[in-house]
Amino acid sequence: MPRPTTPLLSPDIIGAAGLELSRAGEPFGVNAIARRLGVRPSSLYNHVDGMDGIVELMRGRLIEDYRVAPSGEAWDEFLVDLLRAQRRMYADHPQLVPLLIGKTITHPAVIAAYDDLATVLVEAGFPEDEVLTVIAVIDAFAIGFGLDLASPDDVWAPDGETRTLGRILDGAVRGDARADRTFEVGMSLLVESLRSRLRP
Repeated sequence: MPRPTTPLLSPDIIGAAGLELSRAGEPFGVNAIARRLGVRPSSLYNHVDGMDGIVELMRGRLIEDYRVAPSGEAWDEFLVDLLRAQRRMYADHPQLVPLLIGKTITHPAVIAAYDDLATVLVEAGFPEDEVLTVIAVIDAFAIGFGLDLASPDDVWAPDGETRTLGRILDGAVRGDARADRTFEVGMSLLVESLRSRLRP
């Protein structure tokens, strides 16, 4: 039989298939990806090192889909754009978060994105011995607020009297409006606190 003009399998195809399953809320293990691609599970191992390898391919595809690259803007403007994109990325793929944070990052595209961020922070004046800490804070912020978008409309529902919370909840914004407002306030606090570290 003639060889297909388009390869049935490649790391990029495998990563994309895993993400498609994840976005649909379906299992995205080796067997599920093989079924989606119409191949035997053993065929995947010619292109990827098991589930860990698949997760890293999915991480690479994610960063390509949500990548924010610096283009000469001020560091804090870049950071705001980055946080918005990362929040959306985690909100769109909440079931991936435990797998992503539990595995060492090796994908070249993801490493390049972190290198961009580290470079922007160093060039802004952050001490090099603080940059990894700042990056970890940024990551935790984006992950937390991405997952916050999956919260129910009513985050708190006290079933008895409270001293303060119940009164504050009356008339408070709910759902996505609450999540968006919280994110904007939190981002403002984060960016301003980072600015303050650069002030003499």
